[in-house]
Amino acid sequence: MMYVGLDYHKRYSVATKMGEGGEVLEQVKLLNHAPCLMEFLNDLPQDAKIALEATGSWYWLYELLEDRGTEVHLAHPLRTRAIAEARIKTDRIDSRILAHLLRTDLLPAAYIPPRAVRDVREILRYRASLISMRTQVKNKVHAILSKNGIRPRYTDLFGKGSLRQLQALDLRPAYALELRGYLRLAEALQQLIAEVDARVEEIATDDPRAILLTTIPGIGYYSALLIISEIGDIARFPNARKLCSYAGLVPRVHSSGGRTRYGPITKQGSKYLRWIMVELSPHFCRGSSRMERLYRRVCLRHGKNAARVAVAREMLKVIYYMLRDERPFFKD
Repeated sequence: MMYVGLDYHKRYSVATKMGEGGEVLEQVKLLNHAPCLMEFLNDLPQDAKIALEATGSWYWLYELLEDRGTEVHLAHPLRTRAIAEARIKTDRIDSRILAHLLRTDLLPAAYIPPRAVRDVREILRYRASLISMRTQVKNKVHAILSKNGIRPRYTDLFGKGSLRQLQALDLRPAYALELRGYLRLAEALQQLIAEVDARVEEIATDDPRAILLTTIPGIGYYSALLIISEIGDIARFPNARKLCSYAGLVPRVHSSGGRTRYGPITKQGSKYLRWIMVELSPHFCRGSSRMERLYRRVCLRHGKNAARVAVAREMLKVIYYMLRDERPFFKD
């Protein structure tokens, strides 16, 4: 059996081949170019196992290995403490430690969603980026109006009424040029968002779990699909608290000398799941008297932000049981 540790970087990777006894057989630097990597992989035994650290661009390399039929283990970067805490840190050392952890079955593995789920995530994150761009354009338009002492009469800056007002403004040529450009950009972004929304609705209506989540007040197709894609298989979480921990919605705990102190939430795990749950928390309050009472109680003691997080955490627990038991939301 051969164990391979791949320390992956944007332009190159360092690979360490290790035998069953822990001896380093070879260390080599590889360009992140498919033919170069395939030449290296073709020289490996068929039963070779590879450890790859989860970085920002691991997808294509993982899929290259997956298509070849290689057994790949994705290392969790935050939990691979042997690498993070090494006093001497080089690419070769990191690569060797990955191979060693894989050989001794101590590699902290990260969850790898199926390719279909990864594709859905890409679509949802693409929509989120379009929304972010539209918000930036709105801020630019607000800045132009502010420079000219104009206050918009409409809450929705890109609504029909507001657009008529903006197009009728008599501004100096420099500001008029800016405004026309940003309005055209906003129109293009709105069209792209509409295209993505149609695709999201198509995917969600074919997923029984997403339809189940839409029974919760305030959750639409996009929110339901985002929650489903970030959670993946609900069976991988033994209980609701583990799911909340995965979303980074549980408080930090410091226990020493018989005293336990709780701090702010960890914010480790799926930032998208944490974001959507906090964003939806006001809707949860309107749809559940229990959540509304929780919000008011926490708000009085710790403020609005803490109250929203508390509601998001409790609602994620509800979602856990809904998905586990395959039952719709019961409004209390």
